[in-house]
Amino acid sequence: MKIEIIYEDNDVVVINKPAGILVHTDGISKDETVSDWMLESYPESKDVGEAMTLKNGEEITRPGVVHRLDRDTSGVLILAKTAAAHVHLKEQFQNREVKKGYLAFVYGVPKNKSGVIDAPIGRSAQNFKMWSAQRGARGNLREAITEYEVGEDNGEFAAVKLYPKTGRTHQLRVHMKYLNYPIVCDKLYAPKRECALGFERMALHAQTLEVHLPSGETKTFEAPLPEDFQKALSTCFS
Repeated sequence: MKIEIIYEDNDVVVINKPAGILVHTDGISKDETVSDWMLESYPESKDVGEAMTLKNGEEITRPGVVHRLDRDTSGVLILAKTAAAHVHLKEQFQNREVKKGYLAFVYGVPKNKSGVIDAPIGRSAQNFKMWSAQRGARGNLREAITEYEVGEDNGEFAAVKLYPKTGRTHQLRVHMKYLNYPIVCDKLYAPKRECALGFERMALHAQTLEVHLPSGETKTFEAPLPEDFQKALSTCFS
């Protein structure tokens, strides 16, 4: 598996995760994951990170994993090489000190060119695989905040910058659905919509990540736009 390395030092490695690859196994797919790549590339990271128990009861290790991106989401992902680096990064994510920026294409054009979505997220009442910010969401509702800025549009679709201030599962997908502008080709949260703009996967890319490194530096990393994003921008919004 070829993975582009954006940055590397003695403590961390920052990659541009391709779409279609899981960060770690889900207990179902047998495909190679980012965790597999990390272990193969950096065997010393074997015991770095926290184990996780899957829904089927299987306990897995997640070498270097500090945060996750959905399988279909591409973009910048930071991995820890050492236990000390893992603790250092984990605290920043938990304390909401990491600044994340995403680019998405959405169905429709939001009326407000910028705003803040402050809508708690719970379990969907219709589908156990989904989360929801709508009325009727089940379970413990957890605070979820996303800032957004609308960029280019062509009347039918828009490019939107998304800045999550919290880190809930599927947060950006749920919040855009909450606004009635779901992400293009999101087959879970917009199942009745046809994929558009040339996308064959969800049109969500983790573009930037600003973090304080164990070395003492604060850096902003950027993952170049993948080919499907570049093509959509050049052919559908020019």
